[in-house]
Amino acid sequence: MPDKQLNPLTAETLWKLRRLGPSALSPDGALAAVPVSSDDADSDETRTEIWLVATDGTGSRPFTTQSATGGRPAWSPDGRFIAFVAEREGDDAEQLYVAPVDGGEARRVTSIPTGASAPKWFPDSRRIAFISRVWTDLDDWAGQRNRLEERRNSRDSAMVWDRPMVRWWSHWLDDRDAHLFVTDIDGSEPRGITVSTGLRLYEFNFGDTTPGPDSYDIAPEGEEVAFAADVDGSFVDPDFRIFLMPLEGGQPRDITGPGSAADESPSYSPDGRWLVHTRQLVKGFYADKLRLIRHDRESGTSVELAEDWDRSATGLVWSADGSRLYGSIDDAAHQRIYSIAMSDGTVSPITGDRSFTSLATAGDDPVLIGLRQSFTEPPTLVRIDPANGAQTRLTDFNDKLLAKVGFGDYESVTFAGANGDEIQMWINYPPGFDRSRKWPLYLMLHGGPHNGITDSFSARWNAQIFAGWGYVTAWHNFHGSSGFGQAFADSINPDVGDLPYRDTILASDYFARQEWIDEARMAAGGGSFGGYLAAILLGREHPFRTLVAHATVYNEYTQYAADYGAHKRRFGEHWEDERFATWSPHIRAENFNTPTLVIHGEQDHRVPVNHGLELFNTLQNKGVQSRLIYFPDENHWVLKPGNSIFWYAQKHDWLNEFIGQGPSD
Repeated sequence: MPDKQLNPLTAETLWKLRRLGPSALSPDGALAAVPVSSDDADSDETRTEIWLVATDGTGSRPFTTQSATGGRPAWSPDGRFIAFVAEREGDDAEQLYVAPVDGGEARRVTSIPTGASAPKWFPDSRRIAFISRVWTDLDDWAGQRNRLEERRNSRDSAMVWDRPMVRWWSHWLDDRDAHLFVTDIDGSEPRGITVSTGLRLYEFNFGDTTPGPDSYDIAPEGEEVAFAADVDGSFVDPDFRIFLMPLEGGQPRDITGPGSAADESPSYSPDGRWLVHTRQLVKGFYADKLRLIRHDRESGTSVELAEDWDRSATGLVWSADGSRLYGSIDDAAHQRIYSIAMSDGTVSPITGDRSFTSLATAGDDPVLIGLRQSFTEPPTLVRIDPANGAQTRLTDFNDKLLAKVGFGDYESVTFAGANGDEIQMWINYPPGFDRSRKWPLYLMLHGGPHNGITDSFSARWNAQIFAGWGYVTAWHNFHGSSGFGQAFADSINPDVGDLPYRDTILASDYFARQEWIDEARMAAGGGSFGGYLAAILLGREHPFRTLVAHATVYNEYTQYAADYGAHKRRFGEHWEDERFATWSPHIRAENFNTPTLVIHGEQDHRVPVNHGLELFNTLQNKGVQSRLIYFPDENHWVLKPGNSIFWYAQKHDWLNEFIGQGPSD
């Protein structure tokens, strides 16, 4: 039994935890610059500060004293400065700041109306590259400012597009393009690097309209940049390629050419010999394996490394000597660290359990750091021994809060899913779980559909919070989930609803066979594709007393209003493919009879709000007990602390009404 002084994890505690972002290492590897965010549930404000953490474990100290909203600190090659992005008093948008490491106030080095993001230093430690979204028909920053002000002050509110995309996740888009700029740290006016090329940088990472730092890189000699750009230009049929461009004149050179679906994430080796990037071959399939391509800068030839490795190359950082890459790899329900040799592509695992993200390396030793997490550990900065995977914990920001929390145990199990294939599933047990009693089940349905669930800590769907309410809480990696190989991820296409539905029914059968589960008290719920799967269950046979459908795709035909609706569909359009009728949940509305909690956000452009309204109205018209929770200020996810706490409370009450809480005997 757990200590009686400990309490289960709650939503209120969850939002008091401090969140760590991707860190930057000093050139000698001695110090890590770590963004640390704190949330205020009353004001819905987030404050981010940068801390300096010694990688030998001797301590930490705050580095910035004002909000650094952009995070992603970048250490100058000479070790004297840290650059970061912030929007401070008097700024029109996020700007680039530089602060001396040995003390002194941060100094703003850009004052541009369109804002700065994704900073990277040049080798001379005097210049910094960054990205900004600008109008390419304007010649100077004054013109950019004037157009922004004209549009803000215009008497009409119309927006006009001649090309998609018109919106992304939670943002309506204008006609600006993302480009690369360079500025001196003395604050001289930034000049464009890629503006005149006719190309625009690859944009639109999850929820963000500005490219991240992995969309470009600077050669170690400082005379060339590599960047990813879409040569299609229409967004209808994207064609992402890698370009190399000299800084002082000359045209960008395409080193990848046609024939692939996407070439992205260029990165130079420390000695400048290689440039690596990722490649996908299947258009319209975001879970296609990310292959690792090594480009020889002298010969101009490229080869694929680790061709037979059935995993995606992600989260890559170089070793100091350039002999290998370290990657944070989605691997069988974990984010494991792997080493990839540059000589022959040999792949070697470094870590086993738990999950690791946001890797960084520096120094000659070398020093390798990352954020470690699990279902019961929020992201924590650790130092990792590349030789054996041993870890040294470097931060304790949440220890005081977590000392009062009693987590439940969790484990990984497998069961026979559709077609007899092995399906991995995580089970989080309530604190004080007693196998001699019968417990209710909450089976969570993950999104994507290709976003496999790893041993990680989630703010949006935290399994330990649900377990703390008295539910055995499970998350199964159904067919289509990432981390289990290319064939498994692609197995659900084009009948995207079939195998996940069958796996979900078989997961419920697994629990019905357990003596410690009350099979009369089972519920299921999910968001995004998980919401779609909940709606699929609504129209078919299932054992669940109630369902939760968050950001559900309810009508495949109206999903054309999504932010990516203009992209060509891999298996054909609705006027060509009868599967739209087969697997659109609304087609089986006549069978709906399960009480359902429907949740949606107005600013959700990934799955527009009409889906939630259509589902709720259908349930109401059929007389099925249902409730709609609508967030006018949230997007695909509920991100504001106050809204999130309300979201958890509503789910708590809804599940309790239909399946109760805790053991039944």
